[in-house]
Amino acid sequence: MYLSIAPRLRPLVLALSLTLSLSACQRTADVPAALPAASAVQDASATTLLRTEADALLALHRQIVVLMDGEASLPAAQRREVQALGQQLFHELQQRQQRLADAALKPEALEATTALMTRIESEPSWFDADRLAFKEVLEQLAAGLKTSQTLDGIKLARRAQDDLDTLAEVQKAYEQELQQVFGGLGKRGIELKRERWSDYIAKLRALHTRDAVMKQHGAQLPAAADLAPEPPAASASGAMRGVAAKEREVFGDKLPPKTLLLTFDDGPHARYTDEILEILKRYNAPAVFFQLGQNLGKVGADGQPQPGRGSDVAKRVLAAGHQLANHSFTHGLMSKFELVKVKEEAANTEALLDAAGRSGDALFRFPYGARNDGALSTIEALKLRSMMWNVDSLDWSDPIPKSIAARVLAELEKQQRGIVLFHDIHARTVQALPLVLDQLAADGWRFASWKDGQFVIPAERSVTLPPPAAGELYRESHALVIGINGYSAWPKLSHAVRDAQAVRDALVNRFGFKADNVTLLTDADATRANILKAMNERFGDAKRVKRDDRVFVFFAGHGSTRRLPSGREVGYIVPVDAGLNDLQADAIAMPQLQEVAEAITAKHALFVIDACYSGLGLTRAGSTAADSNFARTNARRVGRQMMTAGGADQQVADDGPGGHSVFTWTLLQALNGKADLNGDGLITATELAAYVAPAVASIARQTPAFGSLPGSEGGEFVFELPTAQEPALSGAVAQLDDKASQLAAKLDEASTASRQAAPTAGGAASAVQVTIKGLDGKDQALAAPTARVDAGARITAQRANDRGLQLYRERRYDDAEAAFKEALALQPKFALAANNLGFVLYRRAKFADAASWFEKAVEMDASRSLAWLNLGDARLQAGDDAKAVAAYKTFLQLAPKHARAAELQAWVANPSDATRPKAL
Repeated sequence: MYLSIAPRLRPLVLALSLTLSLSACQRTADVPAALPAASAVQDASATTLLRTEADALLALHRQIVVLMDGEASLPAAQRREVQALGQQLFHELQQRQQRLADAALKPEALEATTALMTRIESEPSWFDADRLAFKEVLEQLAAGLKTSQTLDGIKLARRAQDDLDTLAEVQKAYEQELQQVFGGLGKRGIELKRERWSDYIAKLRALHTRDAVMKQHGAQLPAAADLAPEPPAASASGAMRGVAAKEREVFGDKLPPKTLLLTFDDGPHARYTDEILEILKRYNAPAVFFQLGQNLGKVGADGQPQPGRGSDVAKRVLAAGHQLANHSFTHGLMSKFELVKVKEEAANTEALLDAAGRSGDALFRFPYGARNDGALSTIEALKLRSMMWNVDSLDWSDPIPKSIAARVLAELEKQQRGIVLFHDIHARTVQALPLVLDQLAADGWRFASWKDGQFVIPAERSVTLPPPAAGELYRESHALVIGINGYSAWPKLSHAVRDAQAVRDALVNRFGFKADNVTLLTDADATRANILKAMNERFGDAKRVKRDDRVFVFFAGHGSTRRLPSGREVGYIVPVDAGLNDLQADAIAMPQLQEVAEAITAKHALFVIDACYSGLGLTRAGSTAADSNFARTNARRVGRQMMTAGGADQQVADDGPGGHSVFTWTLLQALNGKADLNGDGLITATELAAYVAPAVASIARQTPAFGSLPGSEGGEFVFELPTAQEPALSGAVAQLDDKASQLAAKLDEASTASRQAAPTAGGAASAVQVTIKGLDGKDQALAAPTARVDAGARITAQRANDRGLQLYRERRYDDAEAAFKEALALQPKFALAANNLGFVLYRRAKFADAASWFEKAVEMDASRSLAWLNLGDARLQAGDDAKAVAAYKTFLQLAPKHARAAELQAWVANPSDATRPKAL
C-alpha cells in the first residue's frame, strides 16, 4: 500500500465535505485497451504536462472546498449562487480529472504516470486531504492500466488500486466522523503530516476566500434571478424575473402529500446508471433520467444523430420502464447562451434521445436550473417542457452517502412532497439511493411518474421493500459454541471438539460474528456450571445483548432423554462433568434452555444441538413467508428456534468427512451456501433445517428435528451469505477427497428429492415444501420460499461463481463448469469466473480450451497473477513452451514471492527438460 491516512480526524461538517471523495464521476470516454512498452528515457514533456494538469486540478479542488465551506448558513439567495457556482466548478473539475487521466494513459506517458502517482502519494507540499482530489484519476488509471500489455503498466494498475483502497478508508473515516464515531486508522506507506480537517480548512483560507473565488469565476455566475427558486416555493410565485407564469414549468409543489418524483441528471453513465436501474427495479420505483447529449453520442454536420455507447445505456433505461428527458448537450450555462445556441443544444440532444427510442412527453431540465425567459421560450418552441426540482440531494457535493440520504429525507419531511434531484454519475448516489427509498417506502410514500403532461399518482403504495442491505440484518451477533470429546463418565467422542471449532470459525470468518462475542467451551471447560454461566451472564445481560441482536448456541456432545413418572420425556445435553445416573442434577434439561431462550433480549436465537433426544414437547416450526417483505417483517418478530441431530433411540454418526460428525459436516456444507434454497443470499433457520434434515437422514441412521421454542412469535434466525469474492482457482485450492465428494453429491440429491412444489393461494407453485420431524416427534411441512427479489446481474453472477467454487472443491466438475458459465452469461467481463472456468477445464485435461479462458481472464484484468500462472501451466501441458515461458514471466513479475516462483524462475532462465516445472 502506498498512501497513508490520518489516525484521527476532526468531525466533518457536511458543508465542508464537497470534494472529500470526488469519486465515481467516471465519464464515458474510452481508455486505451493496451499500452505498448514505455521508452527507457522518460518523456520530459509528458511529465511536465501531467504536473501542470495536476496542479490546476488541485487548485480547483481547493477553491471548491473554500467556496462551499459553511454555505448552508448563508442567506437563501447567496446560497443558491454559491451552489450554482460550486456545481459549475465541479463539472470543470470533472473535465480536468478526465484530461489528466487521458494524458496519463497515453502509451508514451508510462514513466510520467509513475511520477504522477508518486507525487499523489507523497508530494510534501500537499495536505492529506488534497490527495482525495485525485481519486477519480486513480480510478481511471486502475481500470485503464489493467489491460496493459506491459508488466510496468500492470504493476502500476495494482499500485493505483492500493491507493484507492486507502482513500476508501479515508472516506469511511469521514462517514464515521459525521456520526461522531472516532477511531484510529493504521498507517500505510509513507508518513504524512496528518493534519486535522480544521487545520486543512484554515490553511486553504490562507490561500483562497469565498469572495475571491466568486470574483475570479464571476463570469461563470448566472444571474440570481435566473436560478431555480428556493425549494419551499409552494407559497411563492416560484417564477423568475422575466418568466411569465410558474405554470410554464413543472414543479414538485403540485404533487399530493407524501408523494415524490425521482429524477436523475447528467447521465447516462457507463456503470452507475445501470446500477441505479438495478436499485429502482428492486424497489419497483419509476424515475425520469435527464441526459446530456454529449454522453449519448454526436450530431453530424448534416444534422443526423450518431449514437455512441451511452445510447445503449439510454436504451436500457427505457427498457426498464423509465423516462428519458433532455438536459442539454454540453451542460452549459444556458441563461448566458445566445438563443440560437440554446436551440442547438436542445435540438441535438432531442435527436439523440429519439435515436435511442425515447417516446412520450418531451421534458427538459436546464443545467444548474439557470434559465431566463428567452431560453425558456426557445425550448418551448421545440415542444419541450421545463421540469425543475424542489428537493436537491446535493450528491455532487457530498461524499457521504448517509449524509446525502439524511438531507433528502429531511427536506421531504419538511415539504411533504417534491421532485427529487439526484445525479446518476456518482458512486455515492448509488450508495445513498437505497437508504432513501427504504425509508420512504417504509413510511408509506408514493412514487409518481409523468405521462401526458401530468403526474401519474398510484392509488396505493407501489414501491416494494427488498431485504435490508448487506450487514443491516442485526446490530450485533453473539454465540456460545460447545464441543466435548473427553467425558469423564460418558463414552469419549472423537470429533465433537473439531466440530465446535469449525462452527466457531464459520461464525467469525464467514458470517462476521466478532471474535470477542463468541465463547468457545471445549472438553474440561465445558462443565455444567460454565455452560449455564455463559448462557445466563452473556445472553441475559441487557446491556450486552440488545433487541436487534441475534444469539446462536451450538452444542456437540452427548445428549440423553429421561422419562418422567408422568410418562413425559425430558431431553438433556450432557456437560463434561456429568455422571451417568443423575441427569437431573448433572445435565442441562431442555426446560432450562427454554428459560434461557425466553430471557434473551435479542430478537432471534437459534440452538443447534449435535446430539440425540426426543420428547421435548415443543411447538412446531413456523414456515417462512414467501413475500417480498420477509426480512423486514421478520425483524419485528421474536424467533426462538432449535435443530437437533436425531431422536432418543438413535446414535449420532461421529465419523463423517473431514473429522466431523455427519450432522455438523452437513451443517457446515449448508452454511457454505447450499441451504440458500431460494437464492436470495439469506439462509433462514427454516431453510437450514429443510436442507440439513433430509440430507442427514439419507446417509445416517438419525433423523434431525426442528422446531420453535416457547415464546417464539414466528421470527426466523437468519444467516447472511457474504458477498466478498472468493479466491481465484489455482492448484493451491484444496479439494475434498473422493469419498467426501461423493457424499456431498448424495447430500444434495437427498435434499433436492425431499422438496416438492407447494401451491400458493392463487394456485401457482411459488415455494418448495419439505417434510421433516418436529421437536415434538411429529411430521411437519416446512415451506422454503422461492426467491423474493431479483438481486441483479452482478450479485447473481457472484453467487453463481461462489457455487461453482464449492462444486469444484467437491470435484463435481460438470456442475462447476455450468455454474461458472452461468456467471459469465450474467457478467461477460467477470475475470474471476473466466479464470475459474478455465481451471475446471484444465483439471479435466482440456488444456487448449483452458488456455483460451485464462487468456480471456487476463484480457479482462491483466493484474490477475494466478490467471497468468494458470495460463503458463495450460500452455506447458499443451506443449507450447514458448507461450508458457511468456505467461510465467508475467506471473513472476506480479508475484515474485509465490511458492512456485523459484521453480518457474529456473525454467524461464534456462528452459530444458532438467528444469521443466511440474504443472499442477
